[in-house]
Amino acid sequence: MLSVEEARRRILAGLAPVSAEMVALSDAWNRVLAAPVIARLTQPPADVSAMDGYALRAADAAAGARLRVVGAAPAGRPFDGTLKWGEAVRLFTGSVIPAGADTVLLQEDAEPDAETVMVREQPAPGQHIRRQGQDFSVGDTLLAPGLRLGARDIGLAAAANHPWLTVHRRPVLAILATGDEISMPGEPIGNGGIVSSNSHALAALVRAHGGTPVLLPVAADRVDEIAAAAAGARADLLVTTGGASVGDHDLVQAGLTKAGFALDFWKIAMRPGKPMMHGYLGGTPVLGLPGNPVSAFVCATLFLLPAIARLAGLAVTGPATETAVLGVAVRANDHRADHLRATLARSDSGALVVTPFVRQDSALLRALAEADALVLRAPHAPALEAGSSVEIIRLHDLGV
Repeated sequence: MLSVEEARRRILAGLAPVSAEMVALSDAWNRVLAAPVIARLTQPPADVSAMDGYALRAADAAAGARLRVVGAAPAGRPFDGTLKWGEAVRLFTGSVIPAGADTVLLQEDAEPDAETVMVREQPAPGQHIRRQGQDFSVGDTLLAPGLRLGARDIGLAAAANHPWLTVHRRPVLAILATGDEISMPGEPIGNGGIVSSNSHALAALVRAHGGTPVLLPVAADRVDEIAAAAAGARADLLVTTGGASVGDHDLVQAGLTKAGFALDFWKIAMRPGKPMMHGYLGGTPVLGLPGNPVSAFVCATLFLLPAIARLAGLAVTGPATETAVLGVAVRANDHRADHLRATLARSDSGALVVTPFVRQDSALLRALAEADALVLRAPHAPALEAGSSVEIIRLHDLGV
């Protein structure tokens, strides 16, 4: 059996970013840049005032001096002229500094009347002036490819005068649930049947991470039906759930093989999620997730989310981890990496405390929904007492 790290490395090695497309700036949030954003203008375009006040020459502005106000320069309407000795121009935040001025007198430090202004406190040269190009200049690279665009990035691209951005298109992931016992929510449930939770949970994960999910009809436990469903999928990645183990009705691998599937690996030294499969159907990568909902979710967290990120154009190698202290003791681990569902809390001292649930059954969806984190336990990890440090994956940080 492969380690978690080796399995993830092999999955990601076979993936490349999907093609690029142009989108309107208003539609670019959460997309991944495929081309750099280069400044089309200089910001600010000229020396401008950082405050409301008066433009003047510092040499004229001794405390008590009274200067003649020769005009005003609201933002967007610069003063047309050159400031001379003993003169001032009324400014507002963003106003262009007039020629001849070298400082800004704050309005709080000024005492104006109808035609003049008295200096209460002398400003220093250059005070309250934002210099031309202080933020960026024409030709500067502002945003690099491989960045998932957030609100601040969108604002920067807008300021740089970009109405369109080149981004990777959203990866398309086909999701195929299998099993005679499976019904979709709201459909009649047969005797001994269950409702498919995996398809909808995985679709939500795909959407949360910038992909487009396509839910295929449930395939019954028949080789021909699985083969036909898989062969008809049109996607950047095919995800199957169920039928990946070794029982008489676990027929996904056989069905995929009939459709032309080439197996890369099957079985990972992990719990839950051991019977996970990876390979290629023609040029389409395939992840075969277990049918147990918790197993499918843990595998999706460890393998599917990094795969979506790689397809979307991100340089991601795995989910982010951090450390926390155990709220309870945990026993020694066996030869498989374990992923314990757990809650998080803060101790009185501010420490992050993680407490695994007592029951870790891979069918317990309620416990999964209530979990805040996965506690990562390496193969053959020793028993640990409460208060010991452990590595965790925060689930909420993954948008899951």
